[in-house]
Amino acid sequence: METDTLALAQGIDFSMWALFARATFMVKLVMLVLILASFWSWAIIIQKLITYREARREAAIFDRAFWSGEPLDGLYEEIGPQPAGSSQKVFSAGMTEWRRSHRDDGGLIAGAQARIDRSMDVAINKEAESLERGLSVLATVGSTAPFVGLFGTVWGIMHAFIQIAEQQNTNLAVVAPGIAEALLATGLGLLAAIPAVVFYNKLSADCERIVAGYEAFADEFATILSRQLDS
Repeated sequence: METDTLALAQGIDFSMWALFARATFMVKLVMLVLILASFWSWAIIIQKLITYREARREAAIFDRAFWSGEPLDGLYEEIGPQPAGSSQKVFSAGMTEWRRSHRDDGGLIAGAQARIDRSMDVAINKEAESLERGLSVLATVGSTAPFVGLFGTVWGIMHAFIQIAEQQNTNLAVVAPGIAEALLATGLGLLAAIPAVVFYNKLSADCERIVAGYEAFADEFATILSRQLDS
């Protein structure tokens, strides 16, 4: 009997595709959701890695230009009022408000320093929102994918037990396929969740460092303008 059971078990296809094909509709749906979530996560991860690398490169290039000794008005004329780079946008916001704060007679409108600071803060917040966009998806996938996979596993095991009861047979050939199909859902859930959690932590830290760089630049720029206001 045991030899026959082992022979039947060995004849069962346990490949990923075969396990998916034999699964119930609900388990298939769970697997498809997890696979889509995994692809979505990786798309965000790759896009954010590229975006953050470009943001750091742009910030380094602009930082060298800003501290090169070139007059700020000349640098502003060079990049224009609507630049593409994030660091340039923060600088442009401050310079635009600085110019708007001058009266026709050359004097400064009261409260110029506060308005310049607010303009740069608004620009930083906009860039921070752009950099953070998509990270919430990684957090959601990382926190929910294991439970979604567990739901598929519970559903698959329940269906396997129903088959056992209907066939009144507990040999390996009957039990193994249903359990394997159910556990595949948990595996896919972990496969989607682990990279999402790891890269969410990394990308969040990278984003905070980039935004902190913008804030540090804004403080330095505000100090420079403050000296000119005092003079």
